[in-house]
Amino acid sequence: MKEIEFTSAAVRQWRKLTATTRTQIDLKLKAFAETGVGDVKALKGVAGMRLRSGDWRVVFTVSANTITIHAVGHRRDIYD
Repeated sequence: MKEIEFTSAAVRQWRKLTATTRTQIDLKLKAFAETGVGDVKALKGVAGMRLRSGDWRVVFTVSANTITIHAVGHRRDIYD
């Protein structure tokens, strides 16, 4: 299982989410960290990947045993 880390900006975004939304995203993140399977795509034009959980997106990078989360937000705002 890969370790999940947050950048300081991602932590601030994470804390603004409702508890239900955090739980929903957390389940998808943990499933991806354990199995490598999920609704994940590589981003075009920039380094990183995105995980989709309903209308919410998580932008992250993967290194050897670590998933580093760079941004968490609604799909209409996350790619700006």
